[in-house]
This record gives sequence, structure tokens and C-alpha cells, in this order.
Amino acid sequence: MKGAEAVKPLVEQAKVALRDLLKGVPVIKLGDIELGGDVDIIAQLEADGRRYVIVCEVKASGQPRQAKASALRLRGLVGSGRPARIPCFIAPYIPPAARAACQEHDVGFLDLEGNSRLVFDGVFIDRAVATKPHVERRALKSLFTPKASQVLRVLLREPRRSWRVTALAEVAAVSLGQISNVRTALIEKDWAEVGAEGFSLSDPDALLDVWCEVYQGPAGRRSGFYTTLHGGAFEEAARRGLRAANERGKAMFASFSAAQWLAPYARVSTQFFYADETGEEILKGALKLSSTAKGENVVITCLDDLDLFRDGVERAPGVLCASPVQTFLDLCVSGERGREAADHLRREMLRW
Repeated sequence: MKGAEAVKPLVEQAKVALRDLLKGVPVIKLGDIELGGDVDIIAQLEADGRRYVIVCEVKASGQPRQAKASALRLRGLVGSGRPARIPCFIAPYIPPAARAACQEHDVGFLDLEGNSRLVFDGVFIDRAVATKPHVERRALKSLFTPKASQVLRVLLREPRRSWRVTALAEVAAVSLGQISNVRTALIEKDWAEVGAEGFSLSDPDALLDVWCEVYQGPAGRRSGFYTTLHGGAFEEAARRGLRAANERGKAMFASFSAAQWLAPYARVSTQFFYADETGEEILKGALKLSSTAKGENVVITCLDDLDLFRDGVERAPGVLCASPVQTFLDLCVSGERGREAADHLRREMLRW
């Protein structure tokens, strides 16, 4: 029985939201909406002369894991009697993946942001809003902080591998507490699962999709330069420069330049690098870089956080590139051509 939960403010808010949703449909004649019982909310209504009962479960979180659990429970309750019972999952915010889970189990949904779907007989309600609540945006940002991102990059390197917390902390060079926070967040969003051997990603594509949506690029000092080198001469100078830079500091190809070595697609006139201060100085000499008075064709970002170099890949002798995941993210925020190159890179190197 759920009577003790029925008086919660969230359930009251859900009741009001459900009433407002149903009242806005002309073919529906709304009856009583009650709280409590085996579910949180029971709504009586008529549509086209037929009676229906909408049975709702209300949860404080609308993440996919909660949505799936509620959907399965509701499907087990509705049966096939008369009047027809329509299952509906309600939460403050239900993200797209959770909405898809509800649809997969033929369960309606409604959130307090305005997203809703109820389909039965002659009634079809399907609404989506573009906004995300502040709490949801904040939760996403916390999952993609620089330290958390170190963990995600390790997981995406081998997405089917099962990890123990201590082993993952060692490889990602972060604290056990950081691993625990990331693990919990991934499981809550149904992007990871726990098995006998530890935890592993269950939906790396969904994780990468959302990361792409919120990605803002690594912090650092961006500097533009001009070089007269091009073609084979530039490539040879870049190889020498990267070798020397990584003997004394850090440097690697980034963005479109990294993509040309990882999964060639669209050449651009500008070359991109990540470096530390030592690496930047060495590249400036090796590539004969000067001021941008003649136009910018080399960009070096001197990174604040050097952990990105932990994930670099050597595609040829002396050619160190940002990882496929990092390059994909950088291309995603580089305009239309960048997005096309990102999609190509994903098809070639990030298929799981």
C-alpha cells in the first residue's frame, strides 16, 4: 500500500498536472482523481463513450532506471479487465531515454516540465518541450567535470570491460570517491550496469550523445599563429616538433588535425594542437610560427589540465593525436563541417 506516500507534495503536484493535461483534451470527460491505493494516482475518465482508468506511479527521479522499474510494475497491475486501465509514469523530469523506455513497455508518461505521452483507443497525447530543469542541467555538468571526464574516457576506451572501483581509480588517476560518484550517476541514468565482475557501460552511445550536447571544450589558453609550411613540409615539421615536444613536455594534434589521422574526412586550412607551455614553445620553433598578421592557420591550446594527454594515441611514428572520443567531442562544437567530420569519425572508430 502507498497511502503513506500519497500526501507527499510531489504526488499532489502530479495530480494537478495530470488533471490539467486531461482537461485539455476535448474528447475526454474527466471524472474523479484519487490518491493512494496500490498506485499513487487513479484517474477516472470517459472518451468516446468508453470508460477508462489511468493508474499512475509517481517518482522523485525520472531517470531511465526508475522509469523502467515503474513501467514493469505498472504493466503488471493494469491487467485486461474493464474499464481499461492505462498505466502512466510521472516524475518531475523524464529525459528522452526514460521516455523511450516507457514507450517500449507501452506505458504513458508525464513530467512536470510539460513532456507527456498518453495513447489509448481514440486518444493521442504526445508533447515535448525543449527545456531541461536546472537540477537536471546541474547533474549533467557534474558528470562531465574534468575529473569525471577522465573516468568516462577510460570507460569509453573499453566500453564492454567490467571494472572494479579500485582498478578504475588507478587507471583514471582519480580518487575512489570520484569513481563512486561517476558510477552512481551512470547507473542512475541506465548507462552502466553492475555484474559479477564489476560495473561496465551498458549504453555507451547514449553517454556519448549527452556528452556531446553539454561539451564546452577543455580550459586553456588559445593562441593563433601563421606558418608558411604546408603539405608534406608541414607534416614532416609537425612530426619532428611533436617528437621533441613529448620528450620535454606535452603536445599532440587536436580537433580537425587529429581527425585527419584518425578518420580522414574533411580537410581544413587550419592546423590544431593541444600542448603544455614547453610543448607550445617547441612547436613554435619547429613549425616556424609567427604572428597572425598574414592570417591564422595554426591554433595551439595550452591546456590547464594535462590529463587529456593520458588518453592520446600515436597513429604513426611521432604523430600523437587526441583520442577518438576527445576528437569527436571537439569536432561536435566546431560548426557544421565539424559535426559532419564528427559523425564520420564516430562511424569509423566509435561503434559499439
